[in-house]
Amino acid sequence: MLRRRLPPPFERTRIYTSSEGGLKYIRRSLADVDPALVSFVQEQVRPGHIVWDVGANLGLFTFAAAEIAGPGGAVVAIEPDTWLVDLLRRSLRIPNDRAPVDVLPAAVGESTGVGRFCVATRNRATSHLHGFGTTQTGGVRSVETVPVFRLDDLLAHFPPPDVVKIDVEGAEVTVLTGAHRMLRQVRPVILCEVVTRNAAAVAKTLHNAGYQVLDASLPPSGRRPLAGAPFSTLAVPADDGGAGSTERGREAEAPVAATSGGRSA
Repeated sequence: MLRRRLPPPFERTRIYTSSEGGLKYIRRSLADVDPALVSFVQEQVRPGHIVWDVGANLGLFTFAAAEIAGPGGAVVAIEPDTWLVDLLRRSLRIPNDRAPVDVLPAAVGESTGVGRFCVATRNRATSHLHGFGTTQTGGVRSVETVPVFRLDDLLAHFPPPDVVKIDVEGAEVTVLTGAHRMLRQVRPVILCEVVTRNAAAVAKTLHNAGYQVLDASLPPSGRRPLAGAPFSTLAVPADDGGAGSTERGREAEAPVAATSGGRSA
């Protein structure tokens, strides 16, 4: 385990890393680990925002978003791998003037229950719920039992999000299926990693919910609405004017409860 600074402009924030989250995380500098993800945080997260990170891994997105959101915002880091959860909680203990972060040790799916989580042989960044996954796992070293929640269920326990990042190794369709209320009432901006086999289904779900599907890997000026979902899918409510606008209100068709009594890891 190593302690590393986040890439610029978040270098005042440090997190614990390990090769278990991907070999790139043991580099002395994290500047080139995931520049597109860092750019998305800068583009979409604002002070006071509520951010949900679905598939937090080591917390690059979680802690970068927490730095921008600041003490007036909040971040929910959702991660089913308890080994990675321990590292996230260790990172939380590093002093920093950031948004409070809740770490939720659970998976996300289309229904609430219990699932089997397959820990990848290659590294834990490619671990996945049973029945999903990609070709990058290198096999499965162990299978763990984990709780599974719908994103809609979590609206009763955490503040509704302005921004949601989803990286769930092939389970993105089920995650979005379990977010019907969130998509139609809360209408956050979404960054979702989409594997090729799910491109059509993800796009259909988002279009049906009134979202535009864009390619987050392109600069904002070059983005155009797409019929299918690219690998780095940016989804923005169509009534926001499209193109990934960040100046939007958090309006909902009906109030969404936030009954969490506190924000602790």
